[in-house]
Amino acid sequence: MRIPDEIPLGLTPPFCRLDARQLREVLDLAEPFCPAGGTVIFDEGQPAWRFHILLSGHVRFVRLTAEGNQIIILHIAKGQMFGIGVALGQSRHHVTAIAADDCQILSWPNALWPVFTTKYQGFAAETLRSLGARANEMNNRIVELSTKLVEQRIACALPRMIAQSGREVSSGVEIGFPITRQNIADMTGTTMHTVSRFLSAWERQGLVKSTRCLIVVKDLRRLAMMSSGPSDIDDADTPILAMNQKPETMLAGVVAHTAS
Repeated sequence: MRIPDEIPLGLTPPFCRLDARQLREVLDLAEPFCPAGGTVIFDEGQPAWRFHILLSGHVRFVRLTAEGNQIIILHIAKGQMFGIGVALGQSRHHVTAIAADDCQILSWPNALWPVFTTKYQGFAAETLRSLGARANEMNNRIVELSTKLVEQRIACALPRMIAQSGREVSSGVEIGFPITRQNIADMTGTTMHTVSRFLSAWERQGLVKSTRCLIVVKDLRRLAMMSSGPSDIDDADTPILAMNQKPETMLAGVVAHTAS
């Protein structure tokens, strides 16, 4: 597979301070990988032999609970490192990583991690900054799962994905990768039926427009307001967590996956 040129890599935060010679050096050590959407990049529990950077596309982190329920932990956007358990001394992956759409990825063996952190200016600092941002997102998710109603959790999830990967279209702002109603249910600890009910109601109200795998938010301000308080849509049958999800298993699935 053809190694990318230096420009895309040089635009990523971990490598943005490197000169052309250093970028070429890093690229010559890399193994490129271009998985199609839906491809599993690595599995939960698999030995973590390599670390990766995403040059294009989006990667979805997924975990299965002991009860067999799937939780979507977070989404990784282009320019971010992932699979960096080596930075925290983790020998195995804590999540399954799946390409949410077509991706371009570079990876290196873990043996090169100490070389990169000492030799390339800014690499370690930017990696720590990325880990900190993910930890903050995990903290926010824990608060949402613990305290918010289902409608509020869904209303929080859509703007979060837009902030990460939104793109303007004629009717509003579109989430920049394929996202299904089941995916949203897996992110928010509820059922696909409940997500469908709220999205359909919001579509009638002019807040969103949704198709099978794409969602456009037409009124981001109203959706943000909804995330802090319930609307007049009946939420009586959607408690803090869906009945098939135990709070402790949902929360456990969100904690401690910043490096995976």
